Amino acid sequence: MGKQASRAKSRAETKPAEPAMDVAVGQRLRELRHGANLSLETVAGRSALSVGFLSQVERGLSSPSLRVLATLADVLGVGIAALFGSADASSDAGSGIVTRAGERAELKLWRSGISKQLLHPTGTDGKLNLFLVHMEPGGSTGDELYTHDGEEAGLVLEGEMILTVDDETWTLTSGDSFRFASRRPHRFSNPAKRAKAVVLWVNSVT
Repeated sequence: MGKQASRAKSRAETKPAEPAMDVAVGQRLRELRHGANLSLETVAGRSALSVGFLSQVERGLSSPSLRVLATLADVLGVGIAALFGSADASSDAGSGIVTRAGERAELKLWRSGISKQLLHPTGTDGKLNLFLVHMEPGGSTGDELYTHDGEEAGLVLEGEMILTVDDETWTLTSGDSFRFASRRPHRFSNPAKRAKAVVLWVNSVT
């Protein structure tokens, strides 16, 4: 084998595979878009995102931020919880009532350092969604404020969180709570360099 072929093989072997979560989220977004009978062009026009980017997200080639997912959920007429998939009929979650600790559906935004665990069964209809949000040190929704439908509230269980709503910013620590309309521009992050932040987070959808 020549040196060039050897180097090409080495690059192919060391190139990281696309995270399975990105693929799963992309497939779910495609399912929801097809279910709503919307084309990529229509979703792009309503979300101010490019067709090329949306196509990459649906194929699991790009990792969307929480801001992007919230925007797409609005366009598709669903809440963020709809991106977690369908209920597993073989578990207690299939009843639509109980979710065991080991059976929580999880949405990992690995580039942002944020993950959301759904604290109720997936695929259930309802206007109230409950999450356990984990933020790695330095985890953030990004510098840009974003909006979406509904209302949200939460309680910091562990660590520290910086929350910005409109032009005000607060530092919240364990035991602090918040509530605001999701149409108000907002962002949040974990400023700590070593400690994770954990937040019990509620979203209502209109």
